[in-house]
Amino acid sequence: MTNSRATSGTLGADLHLELRGKGLRTGLMDALREAVRGGRLVPGTRLPSSRSLAADLGIARNTVADAYAELVAEGWLTAQQGSGTRVARRAAPRRPAAGASTAGARPVRGRPTYSLMAGTPDLAAFPRAQWLGAARRALAAAPHEAFGYGEPRGRVELRTVLADYLARTRGVYADPERIVICSGFVHGLMLMGKALRARRVREVAVESYGLDVHRTLLAEAGLRTPAVPLDDHGTRTGTLDGLKGVGAVLMTPAHQFPTGVALHPDRRAAAVDWARGTGGVILEDDYDGEFRYDRRPVGALQGLDPERVVYLGTSSKSLAPGLRLAWMVLPEHLVGEVLEAKGRVDWVSSALDQLTLAEFIASGAYDRHVRSMRLRYRRRRDHLVRQLAERAPDIRVSGIAAGLHAILELPPGTEQSVVRAAAWRGLAVEGVTRFRHPDAPAGGDASVVGDALVVGYATPPDSAWAGALDALCEALP
Repeated sequence: MTNSRATSGTLGADLHLELRGKGLRTGLMDALREAVRGGRLVPGTRLPSSRSLAADLGIARNTVADAYAELVAEGWLTAQQGSGTRVARRAAPRRPAAGASTAGARPVRGRPTYSLMAGTPDLAAFPRAQWLGAARRALAAAPHEAFGYGEPRGRVELRTVLADYLARTRGVYADPERIVICSGFVHGLMLMGKALRARRVREVAVESYGLDVHRTLLAEAGLRTPAVPLDDHGTRTGTLDGLKGVGAVLMTPAHQFPTGVALHPDRRAAAVDWARGTGGVILEDDYDGEFRYDRRPVGALQGLDPERVVYLGTSSKSLAPGLRLAWMVLPEHLVGEVLEAKGRVDWVSSALDQLTLAEFIASGAYDRHVRSMRLRYRRRRDHLVRQLAERAPDIRVSGIAAGLHAILELPPGTEQSVVRAAAWRGLAVEGVTRFRHPDAPAGGDASVVGDALVVGYATPPDSAWAGALDALCEALP
């Protein structure tokens, strides 16, 4: 390791650089990047000439010149005749005002300053006071046996309340005896994977764009996951007939993730016809089902045939993922097999949390919270659309009729560079390619999903929203 102080008088900034690593050029580039990231080298700062810095560091001038040239190519530096080499004029790290709280805003090594990642609600908006009140009432009313191990279905109080709520708001046929409480959607999918494998199912089809963790969980259960293509009307369910050996399909019909397309009514009917004709099962992930803004909510697919559709819902988006509470509404013929996969006792979901959620729903607090957040997220969405129209008018926004994220369509070939530019500005955001099935068929998808960003506009707290939006707009082409 070389630890040197570069002093170059009027020719550029005084620098203290620590060169680490095996190569001097790589070490110099890493040290300069770190100085920019940390704010020690602010935008517009003139750097020492290659000759001066080389003399100060005791290394070859060509090494410095090569490092400068590569950082210019990467966008960290600029070089102009007569102006020297300077730090590129990008957004400087935001610093809180004196005395202001830095919670959620201070750059932390290895972590972004801002996040527009999809899949998370505004955690700062969790209704703490209302939840605490529900917990107190639930605890006071809880029978003694509630503090035992519990049955694998979950607390009957929660299952009963959910049956009424899901029927009223999502059109789900949900008898309490057919509801199983689980610790998040992923846990429910794990249980379904075990149950399907026990039925000798070998393949579960998935949408050609979706979360890779779901494919991984099914694969770990011994199931293959062929892809079903998408187009402007959602998943092309008519292609299921051509996937021989598929015994189930995992879908997000209300708001396809990540494209945001709602499944066309004809395709909803085709999916149910496929399941009836083959004896297959539809796993319905009711992703963002509560949050629809521009028209009436799309009812759950499960209502079309409760004996062929497994409905999976969760409190992760409506309340918070940290609650680890989700539910499955099962066809009668699958209840026993799922309970066998779960085990003899309810060892994953806290009985008190289940009772609290039951009270929270029964009291009307859940409805009020969802309505409040629906308005809040709609305002966020509308603000995002307005800002993009003003600051990035060439960017088309889609998939915004519902849910907590938007698709920002990019010029071909720019997705990865925009993601990197956002990261440079301290913003975490993902490109749509991140969600593409490795075996996704080429036909059909290209017309719907090209280069794009998946922007989760619900994620930042109010204090970070403006900064996240600035960083996003600055990163766009």
